[in-house]
Amino acid sequence: MNSNQKITTRNKQTNGHSSLSRRKFVTGVATGGTVIGLGLGSGKALSLDRSFDANKRQAPQELSGNTFNLSIDYVPVNFTGRDRIATTVNGSVPSPVLRWKEGERVTLRVTNNLDHDSSIHWHGIILPTGMDGVPGLSFNGIKPGETFEYQFDVNQSGTYWYHSHSGFQEQTGMYGAIVIEPKDSDPVAYDRDYVVLLSDWSDEAPEHVYATLKKLSHYYNFNERTVGDLWRDIKEKGLTQTWKERKMWNTMRMSQTDLADVTAYTYTFLMNGVTPADGWMGLFEPGEKVRLRFINSAAMTIFDVRIPGLKMMVVAADGQNIQPVSVDEFRIGVAETYDVIVEPEADNAYTIFAQTIDRSGYTRGTLTSDINQQALIPEMDKAPLLAHRDMGMSHNMAGMSGVSAECTPEHAAMGHCTMDKPMAMPKANNPDSGCTPEHAAMGHCVMEANGKDASAMNHGDMKHHGHGMKTMQEQSSRDGARLGKAGFGSTQAIHHQTSEFGPHVDMRADDPMDGLHDPGVGLRDHQQRHNRRVLTYADLRSLHPTRDTREPSREIQLHLTGNMERYMWSMDGVKFADADPIQLTYGERVRITLVNDTMMTHPIHLHGMWSELETGDPEYIPRKHTVIVQPGSKISYLVTADALGRWAYHCHLLYHMPGMFREVRVSQEGVSA
Repeated sequence: MNSNQKITTRNKQTNGHSSLSRRKFVTGVATGGTVIGLGLGSGKALSLDRSFDANKRQAPQELSGNTFNLSIDYVPVNFTGRDRIATTVNGSVPSPVLRWKEGERVTLRVTNNLDHDSSIHWHGIILPTGMDGVPGLSFNGIKPGETFEYQFDVNQSGTYWYHSHSGFQEQTGMYGAIVIEPKDSDPVAYDRDYVVLLSDWSDEAPEHVYATLKKLSHYYNFNERTVGDLWRDIKEKGLTQTWKERKMWNTMRMSQTDLADVTAYTYTFLMNGVTPADGWMGLFEPGEKVRLRFINSAAMTIFDVRIPGLKMMVVAADGQNIQPVSVDEFRIGVAETYDVIVEPEADNAYTIFAQTIDRSGYTRGTLTSDINQQALIPEMDKAPLLAHRDMGMSHNMAGMSGVSAECTPEHAAMGHCTMDKPMAMPKANNPDSGCTPEHAAMGHCVMEANGKDASAMNHGDMKHHGHGMKTMQEQSSRDGARLGKAGFGSTQAIHHQTSEFGPHVDMRADDPMDGLHDPGVGLRDHQQRHNRRVLTYADLRSLHPTRDTREPSREIQLHLTGNMERYMWSMDGVKFADADPIQLTYGERVRITLVNDTMMTHPIHLHGMWSELETGDPEYIPRKHTVIVQPGSKISYLVTADALGRWAYHCHLLYHMPGMFREVRVSQEGVSA
């Protein structure tokens, strides 16, 4: 039985047991689809078909006001036909939708009824560090039986979410949506308002999932290359080219199918807490504009979202209004949010379809004007494969089979071709060559005769970054290198620190692509192949002028590193436990350039401050709280250090977070990072 067959079997089982109590129906939201059309903000009331069983289809609770009493508990749920225990807020998965008002002060009293410490982090909310909810940084956590009172002013509007920042509780159901109404008139016009919360659920304990990945990182990947794929490649590319490519992947001990660590083999994907077998449902009336607030609250799953037959106008990214962009599809990383406006036709039904990045599974809902009418569920796209560009060496592919001679920088950035420039062969006496045995085996550099690469020389004279070493980027700035203009991204060279060399790092991107124009692996040909326009970061422009127009005073180049086979994750090759904080001076304007030295997509979240994405328009720089960094790519954003205190900075893939994590410390005196 393959993974797709397993998914189908599981989905058939999600109709559940007839003996489940009404409480389980309410708290698990797993045995029937959820229909929403009543009492949702600006939504108008709809009459439901009398035959509809409302008891079996409960929407997540909504709470609004200034004062909230929240209770963290263990609750039985059943998503797959098997009873399990979830970690919940106020007894539901997902947790209640919290509706706030910009300009008001909210108080949230959180009581922990678990046997373990807990916490709630208000993701994307700009607030004092003591209210951020990260144990060990902003507070001590909430002990069993205790109540912690969060209190802060709401100084923003839009779509956000909240989740536990303790252990793996987020994976077991502790997440919910936040909707903040603007204090002034909303620039976005709509008639109906829905939260679309995407998540992943496993019947396995998350501790077991993590332990399994540490022992065998590809355990959940059932999409490995087959003999059939080999014959297909030989037919399309020829024996010689196929042999070279397979040899390269084998030499590097990497797989072209490693897009997701955890797949539908163990995951059931949910939309507003509803399985794909049952399907969430949202109602609309003819002529209405519907606002869909997409939130990716999954632990490990990146989704690609589309609504076949319906254009989506993206109006907000990570809660911040942007200049509207019309698209057919978008990728939403873990922790990101996108608001879209759709105008469904009367007497029609549409499937809201969210497939996983590795195409191992999906979740779905229905947008319809008739509760008895549903749309067809589309087939998932073909599982994509990683390519040379995802290794951070795509610029050096000139002359390879199938590479176009007519290639513009824009086309190259979109992945449609590779730039036609000579292959750079690092010299053996260049200490910055970054030549590894793997790269040498592929002909991308030259090794010394003794098998040692030049980059290994003189490492004894250098200190590890985690123990006080200045970043290479700051060193080059002191030597007089000019920083790129604000809004246009980094112009600095890529440098690998000595801490990146060793068995804990299995890859380094020497020539990373710019991630702005890249829709991502699996989406790059969708305009041409499927006539589907896919959103990219380059499309994002803030609706409002850039607030801080200063040029950055310095640049920090930070590398996302790891060893996939050993399941070790880090930044600059240093795990969180061994790393020094990144020091920022209060009020400074700094550029952070993230370089992804791995072949996985990482959503990186900075707490407490906005990440202002440099998309090429300095007048309208979009603000985000979570930024996807594509495999083998780089991306830059500006940060105004306007929040004193200690802040978390990490990959939001839950099982990457223990290593790929830094503390950012903002202080008045400031210490160079």
